[in-house]
Formats: sequence, structure tokens, C-alpha cells
Amino acid sequence: MSFKRLDPEDFVVSADAVQGIAWSTGLPTLTNYFTSSAQVTGTSGDYYLSVYHVDGNLPQAEVQFDIAYGNKYGSGSTPYDGTYPNLSPSSTIYGQYRSMILEDENAIFITGIGTTGQTTSKCGDVTFSSTVVEMDNFWVISPDRARYKQSIFPGTLNISLGNSSGTTLSLTDNSNDVSVQTFIGSNRVFQIVEGSNGSGIAGGGYTSDSGSYGLFFPDIGTIMLNVDAISSTLSVSADTSANVSNGSNNAILYDSLRLGSLFTMNSSETVTSDYVFIRSRNSEFNYSENPSFISGSTGDIIFSQFINNPQVYPTTVGMYNDANELLAVAKLSRPLLKDFTKESLIRVKLDF
Repeated sequence: MSFKRLDPEDFVVSADAVQGIAWSTGLPTLTNYFTSSAQVTGTSGDYYLSVYHVDGNLPQAEVQFDIAYGNKYGSGSTPYDGTYPNLSPSSTIYGQYRSMILEDENAIFITGIGTTGQTTSKCGDVTFSSTVVEMDNFWVISPDRARYKQSIFPGTLNISLGNSSGTTLSLTDNSNDVSVQTFIGSNRVFQIVEGSNGSGIAGGGYTSDSGSYGLFFPDIGTIMLNVDAISSTLSVSADTSANVSNGSNNAILYDSLRLGSLFTMNSSETVTSDYVFIRSRNSEFNYSENPSFISGSTGDIIFSQFINNPQVYPTTVGMYNDANELLAVAKLSRPLLKDFTKESLIRVKLDF
């Protein structure tokens, strides 16, 4: 067995973005939505609604995404205790996403208006200019973690909402319309606008009074929809009165999604690869310890014509550490003829 120490220039690191279909159907667009009666009537049904690609009561059902409703003031759901009307499942949802995204329990969510609405200020006592609007209640769509790998790929998000009159609203993120990425805390964020495939319609796809249609956080798989904006365009709105049955507002968005019958997004991940270049010069790796080449008892070359003119066919590259421990094995796609008149360059790719 022959060994050769690798030099630093033999290693190259590369990163590639890979996209994939998110839904369990194997199709890029989800058009049919189902729920599970057990989940709806269970404890979790007060907080969120799980949506499946088949009847949620079937064994093969897999959650595709969850719907939740958050309200800053606790409206739109039943309070835990009538003495504290502002504490309810909707206020819990609002607080959960405020802590996760804004990282400040006193912060508020804001949406942009037009092309200037890309501010990331989130302090509760700040005076905002007319280019932003507070989003004090919202729907959240959270794709199940198993549906995407590292993040959701911006520009592939398309959601169609519908109402009982047959009107539909097509929403997407505005990733193709902005040249500088915006962050809220440590999370990338894009505005959700009317349009398709990452581009808004003429005018940017914003509403005139209620800002954008929400916020899209691709790295944490969160789609936050602005209730006021959707209501102003589609006449689909949450019930923000007190003592609303828990889960009712989740069902409102679910029905609108069913009427729209289109939800597209792609999963994305960055695959880091190490490329290792194995170079064998004309004078190297020309002999073999294979029993067909060398005698196991005497160590002599079996065929005398191979003494000065050996011919071998390498098929495998093994990579060892300094303790002579085998760390990785690379198989060649086909054997390579090697002798004193030939040199080879083998590229080994390690993905992780």
C-alpha cells in the first residue's frame, strides 16, 4: 500500500444552494387542505390548526403547515380567566412570536408601505413615520419543520386566498424587488405583497392604508399575514371581538386558503462540500500489493515484465490521518490505468 501526504492547496471548500419540493405530495404546489378532528378538538386546537395533505384522521396523514392567530390585546379568543380579559390564546400566540422574532417583550410588529417601508425599528415607545403601520393582530402560517431543510427559498412563495364571492388574492414575498436584505433581530425578513414569484404587482403590491400583507421570515419558516391588509382587499377578516371561541380565527384563514387553493414554496439548504485533489505523478502508485501482482510468500513480483514496466488499475482512494486510521473512502467511477508514462488527478468530494 502506498501513501502520499496531502498539501494545503489540495483542499478546496465550496458551498452550493440546493432547492427541493416542500410538500409531502411530491408536487411544488399544495392545492388540497384537510384537518384532523382530533387535533381541532384537542388542547392544541385552542392555539393552532394543523393542515394536512389528506384527511388528517388517516394513518398516512402528515402535517404540512399550521395556522395560528395572534392579537396584541388578547381579542379574538376566549380569556383564560374572565378577570384578565387581555390574557387569552391569541395574546399567547402574539407574545410567542414577539419573543422569537422581535426578541423584546415590549416590541411591536410593523409592516412597510410602498418601497420605503423597510424599517426594522421595533421599540414600543418609538414614534413611527407614515411609512410604516403597526400590525397588532395577524395570522401565522408555519410550515411543518419536516417540510423544509434549512430555510424556505425566497421568491418561491406563492399563496392564494379566496372568499365566498369567488374573489382571490395572490400573495408572494418581495425578494426580487429589493436590492438590500432587511433583518429584524437576527432574522431575514421580506414584505408579503400582492404578486407572484417574488415580485409585486405594479406599485409594489402594497395596500394603500394597511401596509404590506405581512412579513416573511424564510430562515425560521414563518409567514405572518396582516389581517387588516387582507380585510381591506379581500373582505376576509378575523373576529376581534371578546370571548370568541378559541380556534375560530384559525378556521377563517383555513377556509380562505381552501377557496384560494394554491400554496407554493420550495425548501432550500446550503450544502458545504470539501474537494480534495489527489495527484499521482508518473513515478507514484505504479505497483500493487494485490496477490495477483505480488507473491504473498516471497514478496516478489509475479510477472517479470511488470518489474520495469508495471501496469495497475487503481479503483479506490483511502484517506488516512497521521495515526494511520482510515477516515474516508472514495470509489472511482471506473478503474484507471496507471504506469510510468501516465499521471492522474482524482477529485474527491466530501459533502456534509
